[in-house]
Amino acid sequence: MKLGTREILQKIDNTTIDKYGIPGLILMENAGRAVSNVIIKEFPEAIDIAIFCGSGNNGGDGFVAARHLMKRGRNVTCYITKNPGEYKADAGANLQALVKAGGNTVKLNSTFSNFTSCELAVDAIFGTGLDREVKGQYRKIIGFINGLVCPTLSIDMPSGVDANNGNILGVSVVADLTVTFVIPKIGISVYPGADYAGRLYIADISTPSILEKEIEYELLTFSGCRSLLRNRDSNSHKGTYGHLLTVAGSTGKSGAAYLCSLGAARAGTGLVTSAIPETLSSAMEQKTAEIMTEPVYDAGKGHFCPESLDIVKEMCSGKTAIATGPGLSTTEETSEFLLKLIQQSEIPVVADADAINIIAKNPGVLKKVKQPLILTPHPGEMARLCNTGSGDIQKDRIGYSRDFAVRHKVFLILKGARTIIATPEGKLYFNPTGNPGMASGGMGDVLTGMVAGFLSQRYTPEEACILAVFLHGLAGDIVASEYGDFGYLASEVADTLPEAARLIRETYEEPFFEIIH
Repeated sequence: MKLGTREILQKIDNTTIDKYGIPGLILMENAGRAVSNVIIKEFPEAIDIAIFCGSGNNGGDGFVAARHLMKRGRNVTCYITKNPGEYKADAGANLQALVKAGGNTVKLNSTFSNFTSCELAVDAIFGTGLDREVKGQYRKIIGFINGLVCPTLSIDMPSGVDANNGNILGVSVVADLTVTFVIPKIGISVYPGADYAGRLYIADISTPSILEKEIEYELLTFSGCRSLLRNRDSNSHKGTYGHLLTVAGSTGKSGAAYLCSLGAARAGTGLVTSAIPETLSSAMEQKTAEIMTEPVYDAGKGHFCPESLDIVKEMCSGKTAIATGPGLSTTEETSEFLLKLIQQSEIPVVADADAINIIAKNPGVLKKVKQPLILTPHPGEMARLCNTGSGDIQKDRIGYSRDFAVRHKVFLILKGARTIIATPEGKLYFNPTGNPGMASGGMGDVLTGMVAGFLSQRYTPEEACILAVFLHGLAGDIVASEYGDFGYLASEVADTLPEAARLIRETYEEPFFEIIH
C-alpha cells in the first residue's frame, strides 16, 4: 500500500484536475460522500452530528458529508471557524450548496457557548496541508473536540498531525476513526501520529491510480508479503533453501548467537551453521540440535580475533549469506576481525548490534564492501552510525533512515515502533506489525537471523527485509494475543514464525485498514 506526503497528495490532486480533467468539486464530492458512508456504517445510532469545518478543502469535505448525512436522516450542525464569506473556491461552493439545502451552520464563538450536544464529532479542520504549530483559536477548538464525551472521526488526517512525519504540531485531535483519501499519509502510519488516527478507512475518490506508481513510500501489508512469500516445491531438499553462516557470540553472550541462528532456522533456512568462539562452543552445542556449530580459534579469550578470520572465510564456502553482530563484543581484536570480514565477504552480510557499533567507529568500511549489506540498528545504534543522539533519531526516523541508506548504498532496518526499511535507492517501507511486548532482549537477534535466513534462501535484500520485518512483528502479535502485552520471550516469537507465515498465506482482509470505493 503506497503512502503519501502532503506534497505527493497535492501533486496527485493537481494532476487529476489539470491533466485528467476531473474537477476539484468532483473530488470533494466523492470525499464527502465517502465520509458519510463510513459514518452510516460505523455509527448507525448517531443522529446528532457536529462537523467542525476549517476554511480550506478539509472543511469543504465536511460540508459535502453534512449534505449527504442530512439526506439520510441525520441532524447535522456544521461549526465553521471563519465567517461564511471567507470560505472560497470549492469549499465556499459546497458551503453555499449546504446552506441552500437547508443545512445548519454556526460560527463558533470564542467560548463555545453556542455549541449544542452531539453523538458524533467530525474533525474537518486542517487535513493534510498543516505544516506549522497549531495556535490561537484553532488550538482551543481542538482541545474542545478532545474534551467531548462522544466518538470522534477525522477527515483525511487528525487535525494537528503532520502528514509527512507523524509529529504533533502542538496539539492534535484524537480520533477514534480516520477516513483518509487516495492513499494513507505517512503521518498516520508512524508514531506518534498513528496513535491519534484510530482505525483507518481509505477512500477512493476517483484520482487515477497511475499517479501513485512512482511513489517511494509503502506500508507493508498481508497481500504484499503474500505475493513475496514463495511456495515450496515438492521436489526440493534442504540445500534448496540456502545455508546461512552466523558469526556471533562472545563470553556471556552465547544466547544472542543462538537466538540469531534460531530466527534463521524458523524462517525456513535450509541449513544454519553457527561460527562461535571455541571457548563457547560446548555451551552453544547444548542449546540446539538443529543448528550446526563450528568452533573458531579465539586464543582462549572468548571472542573473535584477527586469527579467526581465515577460519571463518573458509567456512563461507558453500554458504549463501552471513549474519553477524549479536553478542559479538567490540574489543579491538574483534573489531579488526569484523571489519576485514565485511570487506572481504563474497556473500551478502546482515550486520546488527556490536557489528553496527564497530562500523559506527569505522564508517569508511561501508565504501569497501563487495556484496549487499543490510544493517539492522535500534535507535541508539542508529545514533552512533549518524554521530548524533537517539532523541534526534526518534524525531526524524524517516529522514535519518533514508539519508543513511542512500548515502552509503546499504539496506537499513531502523527498528522500533513502526519499523522503517530504507533501500539504497531511497525507497521506504513502514511496518504495521509488532507490539510493545517485543521491547525486550533478544528480539533483534531473532530478526537479524530472519533477514539473513531469507537472504540465504535467495530472496533479494529488499524482499528479505520486508518479509523478515513483517513476519517478526506478526509473530510477536500472535504471541501477545495468547500471553498478553509483556513477559514473553524472543525464542517464543521465533518459534511462532511458521504460524505467522501460515497466517500471511491465509489472510485476505487487511486488519490495519479498510478500503472503500
